[in-house]
Amino acid sequence: MGNKYYTPDGFTDQLPGVCAFKRELEARLRNLFLMNGYDEIETPGIEYFDVYKSFVAEEELYKFTDGKGRLLCTRYDGTIPVARYAAGRNDTLPIRLSYIENMYRAGQIGGGKQSGFTQAGIELLGASGSKSDAEVLALAIKSALELGLTDLQVSVGQVQFFKGLSRQLGLSGETIAKVKAAISNRDSVTIEKLDLSREDKDTLLMITESGGTYDTIDNMLPRVTDEGAKAALGNIKEILDIMERYGYLKYVSVDLGLIESIDYYTGMVFKGYTYEVGFPVFGGGRYDDVSKTFGKDMAAVGFSISLTLAITALMRQDKFTPAAGATVIVGGDFETAIATAEALRAEGTAAVLDTTGMTEEELDTYAKARGIETIMYMNGGEA
Repeated sequence: MGNKYYTPDGFTDQLPGVCAFKRELEARLRNLFLMNGYDEIETPGIEYFDVYKSFVAEEELYKFTDGKGRLLCTRYDGTIPVARYAAGRNDTLPIRLSYIENMYRAGQIGGGKQSGFTQAGIELLGASGSKSDAEVLALAIKSALELGLTDLQVSVGQVQFFKGLSRQLGLSGETIAKVKAAISNRDSVTIEKLDLSREDKDTLLMITESGGTYDTIDNMLPRVTDEGAKAALGNIKEILDIMERYGYLKYVSVDLGLIESIDYYTGMVFKGYTYEVGFPVFGGGRYDDVSKTFGKDMAAVGFSISLTLAITALMRQDKFTPAAGATVIVGGDFETAIATAEALRAEGTAAVLDTTGMTEEELDTYAKARGIETIMYMNGGEA
């Protein structure tokens, strides 16, 4: 039969009811970002491969060449293109930018995850410190709540904590990679086999079990001597303080084992989960070194939320309400039907005009099949 009847693996058509609902959610986020001072930007769906090659594994990008043989790729995320754009400007800092765009990632299939999906996000560029970190984290939580995802669990970590602790414990090379994998997988067996003191093993095991808030930091601090690791814990504590002021602390837990797969993060990192979906619905963090790739040294922090995964979650949580379509269909005498349909639309009622000449009975059958509530069959001026 060939492939012309199907979509590629990892890509789906957006059905009318879902598509309209998605547009409603996009409008909510667009307004939320605007109300927080984030101006919307739209970047190309296609970038030069060089834009992403320092940050994303090549096999995760859809690549092709242009007519001049230059290597291109589809947009993988919103962060890197925004950093590219901002680095080429001389705007007064800080810069607040937002986006709602389609992203494309090779091999992202299963469990509601797709290779083609819509992502919304913000980037705060030219601002450092815990207050800026907290602004972005708070807006991420606000965004999820705005979409209707009220059951949230947000894990917050700090990249510099693990780097500092690695220095403190004398870890290097293959050992760091092994420990990172063990922490990410909550693998206590591998940690127990490391050539470390009992105290150092216990410290690493505490990381795999972290999940509180202030208590996690308080329990870890006496074990930390590296100044960088101490500063990282202080950064998290300050963020928790601000989350408490926002009223969002109830959603947050500290995960010192949160080690991102994308290596451009340099400070706070976070992931947001909701039930019925096995992947983070949103995530983000601080990435102060990214803009250097584009010739400008600029602190930055941001987050993104997958609208595709959010809608999947809302559906599975029975919180999905298809957006209302036309509620009236007008048929019969065509001249009168046109005037009636236009009058209804002017009043704000979505109306379908029958252009096929259906009888009243056929109109009734059609309306029931399409979920249209009201039929108006015009008889030369009367319904």
